[in-house]
Amino acid sequence: MEDSDRRVLEADETSGELVGTAFMQEGDRLVGSYETGDFLGAVRLLDRVAEVAEVMQHHPDVRVGYGRITFELTSHDVGGVTARDLRLAHRIEQLAAV
Repeated sequence: MEDSDRRVLEADETSGELVGTAFMQEGDRLVGSYETGDFLGAVRLLDRVAEVAEVMQHHPDVRVGYGRITFELTSHDVGGVTARDLRLAHRIEQLAAV
């Protein structure tokens, strides 16, 4: 784990990194929601994200509904947003664009 993965980032540090993504910082987490058209689309996106999260060993909290999926990212071990969360947010954004 890199030192930047242990440093908690404030919203003013993440806002520029999140431009053009569905994510924004809300307190101690990044939150991003995606419209998927239907429930199956949301589950399919979750499946793709789950594969990446396993490889990264960093797992989001997820809410799945009909046509919508929301990801919440935080580094529980340090109590806030870190570079790990930013990397995962960008990967989720790439996967959602497929």
